[in-house]
Amino acid sequence: MNQRTPIRLDGNSLAGPLADLFAIDPTTAWRICPGCRALSSVAELHVYGPQPGFTGRCPHCQQLALRIVQQPGRLWLQLGTDQGAFRFTLPPSAGTAHERHTG
Repeated sequence: MNQRTPIRLDGNSLAGPLADLFAIDPTTAWRICPGCRALSSVAELHVYGPQPGFTGRCPHCQQLALRIVQQPGRLWLQLGTDQGAFRFTLPPSAGTAHERHTG
């Protein structure tokens, strides 16, 4: 038999694929809404914010697609309606996107 047994790795093994993912323009990403099954890009989401963060909703049924909350040195990302969020530590020179665009 020539089957490979999956190797269990830790989350650090995702560094390369995630770096590739976040190096591109995220507004071009497509999603299928679990609520209405409509296909839309991130750019087409209806976004509300910016305080206390940005909330992106399906343009067809308004189901939650994502939330982004920025704090000094951190960015929180929640995808979909399930509980839990990812916390990213920003480099000291990065600031927030709002600070970079408004100077």
